[in-house]
Amino acid sequence: MRSLLLALALVCGIQATVVPRTMEDLDIRQVAGTWHSMAMAASDISLLDAETAPLRVYIQELRPTPQDNLEIVLHEQENHACVKRTIMAQKTEDPAVFTVDYQGERKISMLDTDYTHYMFFCVEAPLPTTQSGLMCQYLARTLEVDNEVMEKFDRALKTLPVHMRIVLDLSQGKGELGPEQPPGCADLALGPRTASSLTGGPPSPRPPGTAAGGHCP
Repeated sequence: MRSLLLALALVCGIQATVVPRTMEDLDIRQVAGTWHSMAMAASDISLLDAETAPLRVYIQELRPTPQDNLEIVLHEQENHACVKRTIMAQKTEDPAVFTVDYQGERKISMLDTDYTHYMFFCVEAPLPTTQSGLMCQYLARTLEVDNEVMEKFDRALKTLPVHMRIVLDLSQGKGELGPEQPPGCADLALGPRTASSLTGGPPSPRPPGTAAGGHCP
């Protein structure tokens, strides 16, 4: 009997959804406005390794509703085109956690933000990809490269209960994706200089304080 209980505990542990630690006092009103996806990390590279990967989305704007839900305006690649979408994230008892029904129901967790410069958030992987998969993004209010915030994002990833890898550093054109990856939405989101380095072209070095590119129309 004891062995059976132990086996059940192990199975439940494997199937448990990863729950990141979130902000305790998120003010949803202050996250409103324009944001830019600057970096993406994942526990499983398959979540981001193609332009059509399930969680490879580029955030453009956040819109809190009077009911404290959150409209998310984003771009994603579909049929060789960058498509603009608006999805609704529903509030939960935790002010820093929302649920979305988009390619499957899952949670969005706000890890950290100073409201004026950066935001870090994580999204559960859609089933049946993996039950413990996670994707996290670093969002910025502007396209200014901030190495200190990037380092802060990296430290935040290390606090998560699963190992995370920065697959796309859109601000610098770095990451684990190979040169065969097409720019797609990244080209529109961050401009040709960043996109060229993501696709194996000549990178344009950008010291702190310089812009990374344009934004999605």
